[in-house]
Amino acid sequence: MSRGFGVASGLAREVAAPLAARCEELGYSSLWSNDTPLASGLETLADFARGANRADLGVTIALDRHGPDQLAAQVERLELNRGRLWLAIGAGHEEKPLTTMREALPALRDALPGIRLALAAMGPKMCALGGASYDAVFFNWITPEFAAKSRQLVERGAADAGREAPPVFGYVRTAVGTDAEERLEKEESFYRDLHKGYRDHFDRLGEPVGTVGVAAQETGEAQTQLSRYRALDTVVVRALASATIESMSALAEAAAPGD
Repeated sequence: MSRGFGVASGLAREVAAPLAARCEELGYSSLWSNDTPLASGLETLADFARGANRADLGVTIALDRHGPDQLAAQVERLELNRGRLWLAIGAGHEEKPLTTMREALPALRDALPGIRLALAAMGPKMCALGGASYDAVFFNWITPEFAAKSRQLVERGAADAGREAPPVFGYVRTAVGTDAEERLEKEESFYRDLHKGYRDHFDRLGEPVGTVGVAAQETGEAQTQLSRYRALDTVVVRALASATIESMSALAEAAAPGD
């Protein structure tokens, strides 16, 4: 199991670049950002690249806002190294998400050669599709138990397609400190009702608000909770911390991968 470090898009450049350098020093294998209508995740990756020269760079991004050609143009404009890049792509608000992601893959391959494509999957059919067709599968808002069940669906989809199962990544929202529980509950409450896909997903989880992720008072507790996500090939620590270099670095250190 490796670890990545993830932030919300729009992190200031003067924070993103030194944070990336520190994460690379700590042994994180990849650096991640989401993407929103208000801030570009790919631009955050470009800022990460200014501070780190080895770690992979990944973004979780929705196809309903960024088509294949648009993604290719952004990668080119930002001069991102395709060999380091992961695009974890979801359907967003598309009415038929499974069909959308199945039919989009050839166009994504054509527009984005040399870039690894992960499927951002929550439901069981999407997990199977990722196992059958994509370079990786990326989970979001998961418990350790749900991650294990979802991985089995990925592996089953790969077996049905006659291929080796791809790696699985997953965001694990992580907060450390006296206000950790409040941070996790606030973040989770926002996503629980963001759109139908998330509502269905949290219904499947069946967990109370504020429990899907890691909320720890201190480093040892955080490490114990993160270690439970054994079903993931890469745990992406999604930072729930103030957008300062001090707070982000402290969380990165608390959740850093071991030797």
